[in-house]
Amino acid sequence: MNDISPADRYTLEELERLSGVSRRTIRYYIQLGLVARPLGETRAAFYSWQHLNDLLSIRRLTEAGLSLDAVRAQLRAATPGSASAAPTAAAPGTVQLKSHVVLAPGLELIVDPAHARLSPQRLRQLARELADRFAQLQQEEDQDESV
Repeated sequence: MNDISPADRYTLEELERLSGVSRRTIRYYIQLGLVARPLGETRAAFYSWQHLNDLLSIRRLTEAGLSLDAVRAQLRAATPGSASAAPTAAAPGTVQLKSHVVLAPGLELIVDPAHARLSPQRLRQLARELADRFAQLQQEEDQDESV
Protein backbone atom coordinates (compact mmCIF):
# COMPACT_ATOMS: atom_id res chain seq x y z
CA MET A 1 0.00 0.00 0.00
CA ASN A 2 3.03 2.27 0.08
CA ASP A 3 2.57 2.79 -3.67
CA ILE A 4 -0.31 5.17 -2.85
CA SER A 5 0.26 8.55 -4.44
CA PRO A 6 0.52 11.56 -2.10
CA ALA A 7 -2.78 12.89 -3.52
CA ASP A 8 -4.55 9.74 -2.29
CA ARG A 9 -3.15 9.93 1.25
CA TYR A 10 -5.16 11.39 4.09
CA THR A 11 -4.12 12.77 7.46
CA LEU A 12 -6.22 11.86 10.48
CA GLU A 13 -7.83 15.31 10.29
CA GLU A 14 -8.73 14.86 6.60
CA LEU A 15 -10.08 11.37 7.28
CA GLU A 16 -12.22 12.77 10.10
CA ARG A 17 -13.62 15.52 7.84
CA LEU A 18 -14.28 13.23 4.86
CA SER A 19 -15.87 10.40 6.83
CA GLY A 20 -17.79 12.43 9.39
CA VAL A 21 -16.35 10.16 12.10
CA SER A 22 -14.49 11.79 15.00
CA ARG A 23 -10.78 11.06 15.37
CA ARG A 24 -11.45 9.58 18.81
CA THR A 25 -13.91 7.12 17.24
CA ILE A 26 -11.49 6.37 14.38
CA ARG A 27 -8.82 5.46 16.95
CA TYR A 28 -11.37 3.33 18.83
CA TYR A 29 -12.28 1.46 15.61
CA ILE A 30 -8.57 0.85 14.98
CA GLN A 31 -8.20 -0.47 18.53
CA LEU A 32 -11.16 -2.83 17.96
CA GLY A 33 -9.69 -4.00 14.65
CA LEU A 34 -12.61 -2.65 12.59
CA VAL A 35 -10.27 -0.31 10.70
CA ALA A 36 -6.64 -1.03 9.75
CA ARG A 37 -3.86 0.86 11.44
CA PRO A 38 -2.51 3.87 9.52
CA LEU A 39 0.26 3.29 7.01
CA GLY A 40 3.72 4.55 7.87
CA GLU A 41 5.17 5.44 11.24
CA THR A 42 4.48 8.18 13.81
CA ARG A 43 4.14 11.64 12.23
CA ALA A 44 4.59 10.22 8.72
CA ALA A 45 1.59 7.89 9.16
CA PHE A 46 -1.28 8.34 6.72
CA TYR A 47 -4.60 6.83 5.76
CA SER A 48 -5.75 5.61 2.34
CA TRP A 49 -9.03 5.55 0.43
CA GLN A 50 -9.56 2.03 1.86
CA HIS A 51 -9.57 3.47 5.38
CA LEU A 52 -12.15 6.03 4.22
CA ASN A 53 -14.29 3.34 2.59
CA ASP A 54 -14.14 1.22 5.74
CA LEU A 55 -15.20 4.17 7.92
CA LEU A 56 -18.08 5.01 5.56
CA SER A 57 -19.22 1.38 5.66
CA ILE A 58 -19.06 1.29 9.46
CA ARG A 59 -20.96 4.56 9.66
CA ARG A 60 -23.65 3.31 7.26
CA LEU A 61 -24.08 0.07 9.20
CA THR A 62 -24.16 1.66 12.65
CA GLU A 63 -26.67 4.26 11.45
CA ALA A 64 -28.79 1.34 10.22
CA GLY A 65 -28.83 0.12 13.83
CA LEU A 66 -26.18 -2.61 13.77
CA SER A 67 -23.99 -3.20 16.81
CA LEU A 68 -20.22 -3.07 16.41
CA ASP A 69 -20.12 -6.88 16.62
CA ALA A 70 -22.63 -7.09 13.77
CA VAL A 71 -20.62 -4.50 11.85
CA ARG A 72 -17.50 -6.64 12.31
CA ALA A 73 -19.38 -9.65 10.90
CA GLN A 74 -20.64 -7.59 7.94
CA LEU A 75 -17.15 -6.29 7.17
CA ARG A 76 -15.68 -9.78 7.29
CA ALA A 77 -18.45 -11.07 5.02
CA ALA A 78 -17.77 -8.26 2.54
CA THR A 79 -14.09 -9.02 2.08
CA PRO A 80 -13.10 -9.67 -1.56
CA GLY A 81 -13.49 -13.30 -2.54
CA SER A 82 -16.08 -13.95 0.14
CA ALA A 83 -19.22 -15.74 -1.00
CA SER A 84 -21.40 -13.29 0.92
CA ALA A 85 -19.85 -10.09 -0.44
CA ALA A 86 -23.11 -8.90 -2.00
CA PRO A 87 -24.06 -5.37 -0.94
CA THR A 88 -26.91 -5.14 1.51
CA ALA A 89 -29.94 -2.99 0.74
CA ALA A 90 -30.09 0.25 2.68
CA ALA A 91 -32.79 0.48 5.32
CA PRO A 92 -35.30 3.33 5.04
CA GLY A 93 -33.94 6.44 6.71
CA THR A 94 -30.32 5.37 6.21
CA VAL A 95 -27.92 8.17 5.35
CA GLN A 96 -25.69 7.27 2.42
CA LEU A 97 -22.69 9.23 1.26
CA LYS A 98 -22.16 9.09 -2.49
CA SER A 99 -19.89 10.82 -4.94
CA HIS A 100 -21.53 12.67 -7.83
CA VAL A 101 -19.25 13.07 -10.83
CA VAL A 102 -20.45 15.37 -13.61
CA LEU A 103 -19.37 13.83 -16.92
CA ALA A 104 -21.09 16.32 -19.23
CA PRO A 105 -24.09 18.65 -19.08
CA GLY A 106 -27.03 16.42 -18.24
CA LEU A 107 -24.87 13.36 -17.51
CA GLU A 108 -23.79 12.43 -13.99
CA LEU A 109 -22.15 9.37 -12.47
CA ILE A 110 -23.20 8.49 -8.91
CA VAL A 111 -20.77 6.29 -6.99
CA ASP A 112 -21.15 4.64 -3.60
CA PRO A 113 -17.48 4.51 -2.49
CA ALA A 114 -18.20 1.84 0.11
CA HIS A 115 -19.41 -0.61 -2.53
CA ALA A 116 -17.56 0.47 -5.66
CA ARG A 117 -14.16 -0.15 -4.04
CA LEU A 118 -12.42 2.20 -6.48
CA SER A 119 -9.43 4.28 -5.50
CA PRO A 120 -9.80 8.00 -6.26
CA GLN A 121 -7.33 7.49 -9.12
CA ARG A 122 -9.41 4.70 -10.67
CA LEU A 123 -12.61 6.70 -10.21
CA ARG A 124 -11.06 9.65 -12.06
CA GLN A 125 -9.91 7.27 -14.83
CA LEU A 126 -13.40 5.78 -15.11
CA ALA A 127 -14.99 9.24 -15.24
CA ARG A 128 -12.59 10.37 -17.99
CA GLU A 129 -13.28 7.25 -20.06
CA LEU A 130 -17.05 7.62 -19.67
CA ALA A 131 -16.91 11.33 -20.55
CA ASP A 132 -14.79 10.55 -23.64
CA ARG A 133 -17.19 7.81 -24.76
CA PHE A 134 -20.17 10.11 -24.23
CA ALA A 135 -18.48 12.78 -26.38
CA GLN A 136 -17.94 10.17 -29.12
CA LEU A 137 -21.60 9.17 -28.98
CA GLN A 138 -22.65 12.81 -29.29
CA GLN A 139 -20.39 13.28 -32.31
CA GLU A 140 -21.85 10.16 -33.94
CA GLU A 141 -25.35 11.43 -33.23
CA ASP A 142 -24.50 14.81 -34.76
CA GLN A 143 -23.09 13.11 -37.87
CA ASP A 144 -26.22 10.93 -38.21
CA GLU A 145 -28.43 14.01 -38.04
CA SER A 146 -26.42 15.85 -40.72
CA VAL A 147 -26.77 12.97 -43.22
